[in-house]
Amino acid sequence: MTELTRRQREIFNFLRDNHESFACPPSLNELCLSLGMASRGSLYKHIMALIDAGLVEPFAGNKKSGIRLTAQAQRDYVACEHALPFVGSIAAGKPIEALENVNYMAVPEALKSDKPCYVLQIKGDSMIEAGIFDGDWVVIEQRKYANNGEIVVALIENFEATLKYIEQTADQVLLLPANANMTALSYRPEQVEIQGVVVGQMRSYRSR
Repeated sequence: MTELTRRQREIFNFLRDNHESFACPPSLNELCLSLGMASRGSLYKHIMALIDAGLVEPFAGNKKSGIRLTAQAQRDYVACEHALPFVGSIAAGKPIEALENVNYMAVPEALKSDKPCYVLQIKGDSMIEAGIFDGDWVVIEQRKYANNGEIVVALIENFEATLKYIEQTADQVLLLPANANMTALSYRPEQVEIQGVVVGQMRSYRSR
């Protein structure tokens, strides 16, 4: 799924998560209605991209036929239905871009929350005093708000993402490292978008 757009991933995820709720594979019209999309033509283009990616079966001769996942996509879903999306790396130091090349990673249930979660790998050492080290994986609960003192994924200026403690007031957002050698980052509220909060952590002790 590394070549899919965000919208195409959303459509694939909907088909994957809801295929058993349809008595028959949904038509384009049914899928448009379910996804809240106004343009049938736009959906058709996205479906064609999923066909090219090998995730959706080709139409049986016309656009009216049902849309179904390929057998391989269904097998992959069964294999990872208890896993979380691993969407790349994030900086615990100087902000870098959070990648979105989606694979899946098995994660113990105790490290997840009851809300949608994903996994990021840490690059950098600004959170070492919180026990988060370079190379660790963190489980992120996906949400757009956070309480002061939580460790968040913060998207800065809609471009760069970083992992830091957050402190918020009406006119300032502070992103605080857990490393005495580093300083806090200060932004206006409109410069920072919260993309999730750390709820779990994993580490490998094998030599890299």
